[in-house]
Amino acid sequence: MKGRSTADPAVRVHGLQKSYGKLRVLRGVDFDVSRGSIFALLGSNGSGKTTIVNILATLLKADAGTAAVNGFDVAAEPVRVRESFSLTGQFAAVDEILTGRENLVLVARLRHLKDPGAVAEDLLDRFSLTEAGAKKVATYSGGMRRRLDIAMSLIGNPAVIFLDEPTTGLDPEGRIEVWQTVRRLAGSGTTVLLTTQYLEEAEQLADRIAILHRGRIIANGTLAELKRLLPPAKVEYVEKQPTLEDIFLAIIDGDGDEATARATKEQR
Repeated sequence: MKGRSTADPAVRVHGLQKSYGKLRVLRGVDFDVSRGSIFALLGSNGSGKTTIVNILATLLKADAGTAAVNGFDVAAEPVRVRESFSLTGQFAAVDEILTGRENLVLVARLRHLKDPGAVAEDLLDRFSLTEAGAKKVATYSGGMRRRLDIAMSLIGNPAVIFLDEPTTGLDPEGRIEVWQTVRRLAGSGTTVLLTTQYLEEAEQLADRIAILHRGRIIANGTLAELKRLLPPAKVEYVEKQPTLEDIFLAIIDGDGDEATARATKEQR
């Protein structure tokens, strides 16, 4: 859906405040998200990330400040805002009894789209789920469920997608699958606002990163800009040992059998 002006940011937040009783969760938050970019809100649990997403999604009302999605004011034009975005929460909202294809067809029908079957087939192909499309979601891995969940969010071609900690609970394989999916989304022109508590996730994905701490944005910039906030790095030569994640991914990738054989031989 088109917004007021393509020159405007896809998401604009200014002076956002929110309290629950005496607990001040947001203390004046400001940031813009450029269209077609990946913007990461990085912060620990309880920093206010999900509260911001819920306000942008019209699920909560801010106590003060303004917010706009796709050029529409969240408080004044909530219906137009809801037409402009999709939200994927921390846990995949898929029906395990249905197949992947049936999940997609169901959402397409709810959105009154023409030819729901064709919509489902296109998304299964885009998210590398064609072979699994006829299988019940109960048989899917965590990464496959999350990819299906994101695919369902894209039905209707929203201008903006909110991903609230999308890799929570996923194994390394599933996390990388989701990262690849998010990159493809931005590559196709979708604006992605991502919340995460994982530093590596923000580093891998985001065009810009905003660090949220105690209800305030304390830093906002590209990775290169944020690195310049620290003193220049010292050059040292060290022997880099592989991490357990490196080992895990190497073993389960194409050379898994050979790597396992070598490890077994060395133990004898």
